[in-house]
Amino acid sequence: MRARLLPLLVVLMAGVLLALGFPLAVSLAAGQQQRVVVDRIDDSARFAALAQFVIDAEGSNASGADERRETLQLELARYQELYGIRVGIFLRDDNAMVRAPGWWQFPKTREGRLAFEAALAGRRSHDPGQVWPWQTQGKLLVASPVVLDGDVVAVVATESPTDQMRARILWGWLLIAAGLGAAMLLAFGAALRLTSWVLKPVQTLDAAAHGIATGRMNSRVAAAGGPPELRRLARSFNEMADNVEEVLEQQRAFVADASHQLRNPLAALLLRIELLALELPEGNEEIASVRTEGKRLTQVLDDLLDLALAEHASAEISLVDIAGLAAERVTAWRPFAEEKGVRLTGTGRTAATGWADPIALSSALDAVIDNALKFTPEGEEVEVSLSVAGDEVRVVVADRGPGLTEEELLRVGDRFWRSGRHQNVKGSGLGLSISRALLAAGGGSLSYATNPPHGLRVTVAVPRTDPAAALPE
Repeated sequence: MRARLLPLLVVLMAGVLLALGFPLAVSLAAGQQQRVVVDRIDDSARFAALAQFVIDAEGSNASGADERRETLQLELARYQELYGIRVGIFLRDDNAMVRAPGWWQFPKTREGRLAFEAALAGRRSHDPGQVWPWQTQGKLLVASPVVLDGDVVAVVATESPTDQMRARILWGWLLIAAGLGAAMLLAFGAALRLTSWVLKPVQTLDAAAHGIATGRMNSRVAAAGGPPELRRLARSFNEMADNVEEVLEQQRAFVADASHQLRNPLAALLLRIELLALELPEGNEEIASVRTEGKRLTQVLDDLLDLALAEHASAEISLVDIAGLAAERVTAWRPFAEEKGVRLTGTGRTAATGWADPIALSSALDAVIDNALKFTPEGEEVEVSLSVAGDEVRVVVADRGPGLTEEELLRVGDRFWRSGRHQNVKGSGLGLSISRALLAAGGGSLSYATNPPHGLRVTVAVPRTDPAAALPE
């Protein structure tokens, strides 16, 4: 969830910072150019005042007019040499009165024409086109009118190089970019803290729910942090978990108590049956049938008690040599298989470890192998193979018995369920349910599939990593 929420917050904050940064960069560039324009306007005003004396003297044929023109020319030349700015004073007909350098002409571009016409109309260049840092050939043209007796008689024009101005703009942009980068890092840190604060209760809740789903019914959420809504959700989850655990505990207690309490009356009943059998002729079929049903009922009660204990017990998970344990169970069951005329073989990997409760796993393997041998006819084979698939270690017990149909595979492992074709086989229908409960308490699983051409494949799987350390984050 953090991987989805964090990029969303970062993108939103980046958008806000960029929305602030772009106008700031444009404003900085405009401010730097306006500063240069104001300087050029001030310079143009000074040159316009000097040009007024020259034009006034030439118009009145006063003595010293040529000297004034030369003085103005020298002033422009020194200005151009000192600042590198082209400057000229142009008459209304666009002819140059004085200029520096001597070859410079008023630009004939559209921008130049508009600036010249605006100056002839008595307006100064207050808003020339913006020059950007990447415009290496850009020049800044400023034109101001020369007014004499209320009439515009000439135009003072300056064409400034923009290298320094563009360098200042670029430097300012770099500072803005650095500031935005620092702000982005701070925003990312704040978003990281915010998502952690918001999602930590969710992660804790997810871990507790996973723990309950895998049989750790005592998993709870510590509602100590996060938004108030999530804290309320954590308290509600704990209340729900308490109620579920209480109901399950009552159910297990009832099954255990009922199984335990029924054993004494059943034992007394079987004893009376034996006493009654002494009064009947030897080989009476009815008394033999009653004995069989009594023993079957005793087995059902014992299995019920085992199931209640299996669901109630907490698994003691540790790193187990699965290969060694599987080989040990095959060796233990081989004499029984040979007695039935069934070949029991162990194949697959000879070394594999996984996390499980060794007693629970051993009991589950015993139940599965016993079930396979029970339904495999004489002369057939039961194969116990060990493999590693992904994050699981799998022990597959494949028999060559009659197998199960697709509909029966959906029900196998349910409590008290037995296939209608196997009702005459000894058993209570609780063995696989007990095995599944024992494995689930340690993070393992039990699954079933057909074993072509006929038979059943039962897969006992346990995790390769510690389930307690692999809770979802």
